[in-house]
Amino acid sequence: MRPVERGAAPRIYGAYGDAIGDLEQRLGNYCSYCERRFPASLAVEHVVPKSRQPELETEWTNFLLGCINCNSVKGKKLVKVENFLWCDRDNTFLAFTYSEGGFVRLADNLNADRKAKAQALLDLIGLQRHQAPGWKKPTGRDKRWKDREEVWTIAEKCRDTFISLSASNEAKELVLQVAKGYGFYSVWMTVFDAYSNVKKELIQLFTGTATSCFDQNGKPINRQNGII
Repeated sequence: MRPVERGAAPRIYGAYGDAIGDLEQRLGNYCSYCERRFPASLAVEHVVPKSRQPELETEWTNFLLGCINCNSVKGKKLVKVENFLWCDRDNTFLAFTYSEGGFVRLADNLNADRKAKAQALLDLIGLQRHQAPGWKKPTGRDKRWKDREEVWTIAEKCRDTFISLSASNEAKELVLQVAKGYGFYSVWMTVFDAYSNVKKELIQLFTGTATSCFDQNGKPINRQNGII
């Protein structure tokens, strides 16, 4: 999951819906949780539901961007912030792995505390729902797993093309443009893990990525003051 940095509040909001433009400008047109690209249908997502803590309804630090699937699964569930990992506070890229077929799993090297909080986040938004046997099934309109699967295939084809063109700058620019158009930051970073020059540019390409969560070679590192 892409770690993000929303920055300081650009203004005070009378209504939370007024923040959507500022959030998209800061974080790009991507769901903060599933990473899908939505040019026009994202919503202001309250980390702590406004029904639970009304005083946070218009608080910038309580905002992320959410798609209809992530928002609807999360709903009005009770959220104690300290019990979860969060993409705006932790380096969530270190907590999860993405693989062929549209699967999301916990990283192998998490300690017990990080594992519990990472799993809590996945369960909160239902990000591991999948049609494969043994996985919790998504609703008929929840295509997050399918979209991840399709973009993984596209990313692998782009990687093969990139290699066949001798990793030229032109090939790299093509990869970046395709990635920007499809979203799923973590899929692209995983598929291109062996190519630091591509990863470094992906980090810059996706608006709002927390650059402090990666070293000069694009390798993820712990986030300062975060759980991970």
